Amino acid sequence: MAQMAAEGKTPEILFWVGCAGSFDERAQKITRSICKILQHVGMSYAVLGTEESCTGDPAKRAGNEFLFQMQAMVNIDVLNGYAVKKIVTGCPHCFNTLKNEYPQLGGNYDVIHHTQLIQQLIDEGKLKTQDGESFKGKKITYHDACYLGRGNNVYEAPRAALEVLDAELVEMKRCKSNGLCCGAGGAQMFKEPEKGKREISDERIDDAIAIQANIVASACPFCMTMLRDGVKHHEKEDEIQVLDIAEITVKANGL
Repeated sequence: MAQMAAEGKTPEILFWVGCAGSFDERAQKITRSICKILQHVGMSYAVLGTEESCTGDPAKRAGNEFLFQMQAMVNIDVLNGYAVKKIVTGCPHCFNTLKNEYPQLGGNYDVIHHTQLIQQLIDEGKLKTQDGESFKGKKITYHDACYLGRGNNVYEAPRAALEVLDAELVEMKRCKSNGLCCGAGGAQMFKEPEKGKREISDERIDDAIAIQANIVASACPFCMTMLRDGVKHHEKEDEIQVLDIAEITVKANGL
């Protein structure tokens, strides 16, 4: 972003990478997939790079409102300094925080999740599925991320991105507004699990096994970690793949 600003250029969108997308090895692949899509359709975008810091979502969920506001104010100063208007992010937690909680602190932006952008690009005919990998004969199910689904009522965009594939789409029993949390939200990702009979991620993969899904589609880096843990626990790595919708879109378009 700094480089574009120095050249007097303004990108169409700012891609908010997020902590997971920057530092988690698995989530970095999702980040690259989103970039491939943006480059493929010729969309002008920028990232903040080292100027981007955590949105403050984990701090807020863990009850540290003071730390959240400190982190948010720093980010808002940077975003407003670049006169950012539109933001796309690959993380529902970043999406929810930037969209719903930053306006109270002076950060007003048009924020969309990457699945919404993918749906938009498909509708505009900029993304097609005839040149890439075929998903014929595959059973794909989509796991609703809490902060995307119940938190922001985004249910159709991720499914629309999958409906264009030549795959069989199947719904888990617990889906949409009745979806089951992966177990990582509310800052649970960053603490040890409390005592109980089993992990939520194992319970969730039970739902995928019940419908004999080959691919569990995710739209959140936290869900990705938890769902993969569940697959490993059940020793189903050879039978069930966990892929982000951006990764599936990249494969389908041969990018």
